[in-house]
Amino acid sequence: MPSPELGYDSYADYYGDEFMRVHKKAGFTPSYYTARELYASGKMDALIKTALEHAADIRRIQKEVSGSQKEDDWLPISVVCEQCGKIKTTRAFDFDGETVAYVCDQSPYGATPCGKEARISPYGGTAKLFWKADWAAKWVAVGVDIEGAGKDHSTKGGSRDVANHIVREVFGSEPPFDIPYEFFLVGGKKMSSSKGKGSTAKEMSDLFPAPLLRLILIGKDINQQIDVDPSGDSVPRMYDWYDDLAEKVRQGVADDFTRLYALSQLPESRAELTAPWQLRFSQVAFIVQMPHLSLLAEAEAVKGEPLTNEEQVLLEERAEYARFWLATYAPESYRYEILTDMPSIEFSDSQKQALALLASFMETARTGEELHHRLHELKSEVPIEPKELFGALYQLFLGRASGPKAGWFLSVLPQDLVRERLLAASEQKG
Repeated sequence: MPSPELGYDSYADYYGDEFMRVHKKAGFTPSYYTARELYASGKMDALIKTALEHAADIRRIQKEVSGSQKEDDWLPISVVCEQCGKIKTTRAFDFDGETVAYVCDQSPYGATPCGKEARISPYGGTAKLFWKADWAAKWVAVGVDIEGAGKDHSTKGGSRDVANHIVREVFGSEPPFDIPYEFFLVGGKKMSSSKGKGSTAKEMSDLFPAPLLRLILIGKDINQQIDVDPSGDSVPRMYDWYDDLAEKVRQGVADDFTRLYALSQLPESRAELTAPWQLRFSQVAFIVQMPHLSLLAEAEAVKGEPLTNEEQVLLEERAEYARFWLATYAPESYRYEILTDMPSIEFSDSQKQALALLASFMETARTGEELHHRLHELKSEVPIEPKELFGALYQLFLGRASGPKAGWFLSVLPQDLVRERLLAASEQKG
C-alpha cells in the first residue's frame, strides 16, 4: 500500500515512522522490527512450514478454543499474489510440503481480485501467517518473554487464548508472560484500530509536552482505563493532574505522587529533579484569546512574583499547546470572546443587588484572589444562588452561562469596562 505522503516506501513505513517519533518525544527507546523484515529474512520459514504441516491442529484449536469453524482445506496463511501483488485477495488451500496452491478470488473491503491461480513457495516473504498463528510464531522467532495486550484479547476464547494453545501444541513452546491491560478510551468509548475509532498516538502527542504524555501513559494502574477526549475537558484536566503533582514536589511531599512526577520526566531530566511553577492550562487557554492581555504579566500576577527563565520557557510552550488545542479540538465552552456591547439581558433583583455590591467593591483595583473571596461573600449577603450570581457575570461579559474562574476572570478584564458594565446592569430598569 503506498504512503499517503512522498518520502516513504509504503503506508506502513509512513505510519511506523510517525509512531516512532512519538516514542522518541516521550523518551522511550525500544528496538524495532517489522513483519516484512521478519518474513523476508527467512526467520519465519521453519515456523511457516510447521504451521502448514499442522494446519489441521490449528483448525481444531480455533474451533475448540474460540468456536471458529474453518473449511477442511483452510490453511493458516495468506499468499502474496504473483500477478496483482495483493495479499488480502488470495485464498491458500493446499500444501504439498514445499508449495501452497492459491487463487486470487477474494474481495475484502471492496478489493478487486485478479483471478490468478498458481502454486508458490510460502517462504522468504511471499506469504504471511494469519493473525493468531502469526502471533504465536513471532513469540518463538523473536524470543518474547513478556507481552501484554488489551484485556479483550486475554478473555477465554480470545486471541491470546488461541495463540497460547497454538504455541504450545503446534510450536512446542511456552507463551510469554501475559499482562492484560485496560482499554484506551476516547470520550468514554473504546478505541478500535480495526474500526477506525479513536485517536492516533501522534494526535495525542500533539496535545501534550513530553512529561505530560509520559504521565498519561504511566500514571494509572494497568487495570484502570485511560480516557482522553481531545474535544472535551479532559485535556485541561490532564494538565491540572500534572500541575498538582508538581505542587507536591515543590512542597517537599515524599510519596508515590512525587515518584510518579519524577518518572514522568524525561530520563535526562531526572538527575536534578525540579518542579517549576506553571500557570494552569485553562487560564493560559483563556489568556491567549485575549488580545489586551500579556501572558507573561498575567502569569506573574497569579504567581505573585517574577517567573524564572525556565518558567518563562515552559509558559510559552504551554501557550503553543493551548493555541493548537483551541484551533483543533477544544469545545465551544473553552472559546471566549468578550462582548463589546452591553448584552440585552434582564437580570433579577437579587442579581442586580449582587452586581451593585461588586461594582462598589471594585472601585479600587482588585486581585483575582480578592474577587474570589468577595464573590463567595456575596452569595450569603444578598442572598443569591451561585449559579445565578456567576451566570449573571458570564452573561454580562461573555454572553453565555459559563466561563473560567470568575474572580480571576474579572481581574484580568479592563477594570473600567468591568465597573461600568456592573453598574449599568445593576441600575437596569425592569
